[in-house]
Amino acid sequence: MSMNTRGLALVTSFSALYAIFCIFPIFQIIGLSSRAITAAAVMAPVIGVILGPYMGAFSTAVGGAIGLSTGFFSHISLVAGVAAAFCAGSLYHGRRDLCALTYFSLLLLFGFCPFVGPVWLYPPLMWFQIIGFVVLISPLQSWTIKNMRNTKSDTTRGLSFFITFLVSTLAGQIAGSFMFELTLWPLFTADVNSVKFVWQATTFLYPIERVVIALASTLIGVALHKTLKSESIS
Repeated sequence: MSMNTRGLALVTSFSALYAIFCIFPIFQIIGLSSRAITAAAVMAPVIGVILGPYMGAFSTAVGGAIGLSTGFFSHISLVAGVAAAFCAGSLYHGRRDLCALTYFSLLLLFGFCPFVGPVWLYPPLMWFQIIGFVVLISPLQSWTIKNMRNTKSDTTRGLSFFITFLVSTLAGQIAGSFMFELTLWPLFTADVNSVKFVWQATTFLYPIERVVIALASTLIGVALHKTLKSESIS
């Protein structure tokens, strides 16, 4: 989508909507007691699909910057939302190579972050993130890219959106986790044992969290995409 008058209106509208969703917490961020994952996490990949990777990322960045003043939303969630929107938009518009490069780069940065990365402290944490990357580069993702746009089956479309949103929200989770690492080190002195406890505690929690987010994104995204497409907006 180009930045014409209609595009600017959509970016403005979705930025405002994203900022509103930043108000509502849905999951506590383990290790940051005053911050939470908000409903904005559900909207980020949806915005990416509707606006495309670059305008979607820009819209979530603007909305997220506004959302920082709400209390629950954090810089970690801001980065996560931008990454999720960018990856979802890239996949929907057939740029799986761009999404794969982004995902893999984030995974390496997160995993090998000096001193506090899970590769050094607790490698099992990354199991579901690695599965997400395998799905991303597999024929299954090719199938979803094709069917998000072209299928006439609501079931197939819903499954395609869910898989795409799951991969995208995992990319967001990795980006947010890397920002969490940077918040601890080198900006602050990290207690390595405390970080290891966080990785252990979230090993089986974040997959459930991401599946729930992807399901909610699918419910909203499929309906919104269908409506906008019927109006020749998306």
